[in-house]
Amino acid sequence: MSDLRIQQPEGDDALQDWQYVHNTIIPAHLLSLEEVRERAQRHHLEVAYAGDELVGCSTVRPPADDTLTVTVIARVLEAHRGQGFGEELYARGLGRARELGAEVIETVVLSSNEDGLRFALKHGFVETERYLLSGDSIPWIDLRLSRS
Repeated sequence: MSDLRIQQPEGDDALQDWQYVHNTIIPAHLLSLEEVRERAQRHHLEVAYAGDELVGCSTVRPPADDTLTVTVIARVLEAHRGQGFGEELYARGLGRARELGAEVIETVVLSSNEDGLRFALKHGFVETERYLLSGDSIPWIDLRLSRS
């Protein structure tokens, strides 16, 4: 993947790229640019480009409430799936989680994202919970990594 460039979003243009990927893959939970800016303060966000073309994004949520649980989320736009970009994003997120001292690694997938669910299961995640957020009609699936 010599032409894959992954970086933290700096500035509104890159944050809007992250927002675009998120909102395209998670249409049930659209985020405003202000909400993305706020997330960038709490989480480790990255944006992936193949050359100059936007292909995906990732989120690593650090441990909260004195737990050693880190959430790793990798998203790849549909036109760019199956090319190894998700593998690269996931590997970077997993590395970041370990740097943060994660003992438990989780992810979350919108149930309508069959490719994302298949990816998570293939990488050793097992479902722990399905739920609806207030106002949602599509369930979310929490998964936990069962092997490293």
